[in-house]
Amino acid sequence: MLSQSTKIAIINKSAPYGSSNGQESLDMALAMSNFAQDVSLFFIEDGVLQLLDTQQPAVINAKAYHKTFKALEFYDIENIYVCKQSLAQRGIDSSQLCIAATLIETTELSGLLASQQQVMCF
Repeated sequence: MLSQSTKIAIINKSAPYGSSNGQESLDMALAMSNFAQDVSLFFIEDGVLQLLDTQQPAVINAKAYHKTFKALEFYDIENIYVCKQSLAQRGIDSSQLCIAATLIETTELSGLLASQQQVMCF
């Protein structure tokens, strides 16, 4: 009997540094993908800052985990959503992101999350 994958949403709301939430959510996504789960990533509020390509974490002696986002495609994690309003509120253009993502309106978020079986928030 084949096991069916679970649709899992991981919501990233935290800035990249100051806590381990960003690194932990990325690690979680990669691990779940290894177990054939259908993972979708959502970046909202300060979570959009995790995707900035111009981060310089070495200045604060932090790890540049944002470079690992480029590996998502090798883990078949293709559903990556970024809130347009969160980007605009922070003066960020989508060309500044380190990976390609689908830009969504805040109003689309609840519909996308409703299609998931599990939701985790970091």
